[in-house]
Amino acid sequence: MDRVRIESLDLEGRGVAHVEGKAVFIEGALPGELVEFAVLRRRPSYELGRLVRVIRPSSQRAAPRCPHFGVCGGCALQHFEPAAQVTAKQRVLEDALWHIGRLRAERLLAPIHGPYWGYRSRARIGVRLVPKKGGVLVGFRERKSSYIADMTRCEILPPHVSALLPVLRALIGELSCPDRIPQIEVAVGDDGTTVLVFRHLVPLLPTDREALAAFGERHGVQVWLQPGGPDSIVPLFIGEGRPLAYRLPEFGLTLFFAPTDFTQVNVAVNRLLVRRAIDLLEPRPGERIADFFCGLGNFSLPIARRGAQVLGIEGSEALVARALENAQKNGLAERCRFDAANLFTVTPDSLAALGAFDKWLVDPPRDGAIELVKAIDPVHGPRRIVYVSCNPATLARDAAVLVHEKGYRLESAGVANMFPHTAHVESIARFERAG
Repeated sequence: MDRVRIESLDLEGRGVAHVEGKAVFIEGALPGELVEFAVLRRRPSYELGRLVRVIRPSSQRAAPRCPHFGVCGGCALQHFEPAAQVTAKQRVLEDALWHIGRLRAERLLAPIHGPYWGYRSRARIGVRLVPKKGGVLVGFRERKSSYIADMTRCEILPPHVSALLPVLRALIGELSCPDRIPQIEVAVGDDGTTVLVFRHLVPLLPTDREALAAFGERHGVQVWLQPGGPDSIVPLFIGEGRPLAYRLPEFGLTLFFAPTDFTQVNVAVNRLLVRRAIDLLEPRPGERIADFFCGLGNFSLPIARRGAQVLGIEGSEALVARALENAQKNGLAERCRFDAANLFTVTPDSLAALGAFDKWLVDPPRDGAIELVKAIDPVHGPRRIVYVSCNPATLARDAAVLVHEKGYRLESAGVANMFPHTAHVESIARFERAG
């Protein structure tokens, strides 16, 4: 066994140490701890270790709240005090910016905090029939495994959804095809409206539909069915229930969404993140602003509410339609235009065809926005870019292009704890044209 002192966390929430110049990654170890570990895998430039014993624990080590922690893959950091998680995530962002982009932000933004428990308003929950474990399992996948964790509750789901996990096990076990329902998608509006989308690989019998209808009525949830891809979802009963929506009260906005539309999972932190983005962007009447990867209008509509003209670009036709619908319902259609385009294949010519913009808001998926930033004209590009990221590594890569090739300064950067108890790092940065 070897002993090491943990220096930091990596992008997967593992403790990082160095032994004779080689990085060692140890799951379950926390910064500042002295630990004993066994080597699981050796590579020329790094090693993977298994935590054997914590010799000197961190003062920020905590007792996990969930009985399934360590088996369930939904959380990686419940053994770490929530406030300390945020500090560690800020360090992850700073390390990525420096080691990948050779950049340091001129100003570090105060981290954005929100609720630590019961925050997850969206989730994709796995289902599997496992007779050896007593029947149907409903929950997240086990850590580093395709198996479904044997869960009876979940501390990061809203309490009323967590309470349904055992009930869902019984429900699916009674259906005619318990081995042909691989997942349930959960979507909760901020007024408590709850939709469960049951993916089924074979047609349901009338008795199955009756059981699902009775379940929905008994527990106050809407039941939707998904016989094929995401576009195949339909409510069990046409016209069922209230539509899903979340509010941005600071901007007087209500945004509607379908159960499988992309929205941020943490409504409270999303509100704070939108406020931060608008504060950094400072949209004004008369400005023309682009919102790339605009989704259903999460940033576009607040920008328009401040008086600017907005062009939202998104790859999904369905989300473009939803964004336009949200603009209309919020009285902002005259200030918003939305188009569908593949932003991973953008070129300088296709970008120039969109016209000139004063500012950009960019909110890409994990792959980042490398083709978009490469396509910027170094002379006529926007004077300000606010970049919202769900992956510090791709943010750092794209930031390097903006600063080292396109003539921008990294004016500020900071994190938002969108996913407490996970290693996921949400961040936001502002770039200003230099000179």
